[in-house]
Amino acid sequence: MAKAAKKKTPKRAERKRRPAKKADPRVRADVPLLQERARPPPPLALGASPAVLDRLWAVVTSRRDADPALSHSARLLSRGTPKVAQKFGEEAVECLIEAVAGNREALIGESADVLYHLIVLWVNAGIRPDEIWSELQRREGISGIAEKASRARVLPLAFGVNSTKIP
Repeated sequence: MAKAAKKKTPKRAERKRRPAKKADPRVRADVPLLQERARPPPPLALGASPAVLDRLWAVVTSRRDADPALSHSARLLSRGTPKVAQKFGEEAVECLIEAVAGNREALIGESADVLYHLIVLWVNAGIRPDEIWSELQRREGISGIAEKASRARVLPLAFGVNSTKIP
């Protein structure tokens, strides 16, 4: 009986070499990863400007005294704070549902609805966008954990026992 021919395995030097993995250019070896992640992303080249929110606020403000039969903003504002807040909450929930469902296009639409209803809430409360932008600017560069911890406060419960809000 003849011996079965063995497959020749190439010598180590003859084997096909795998290309070396390239280092991730976003991660510098001299900077710890947590510090690298804490850096804000570079500014985006925006097609549509965030100034659209300021313009939307101006439109909603101008409709405050308009006829509720002709203006959705006027109708919402005429119903008072509870209705304005309820509508904002409904839109926020719809936004969350689309996010969980992974429906990108619907999430974009619902996000626009949330921003519109948030602005209606601001107008109802007499808040100007520049007040929000100033607060965001104040928080810039502060860790979200540290900022939230600075806002911890005692909340009264139904049975007269106080509880600290979890930051």
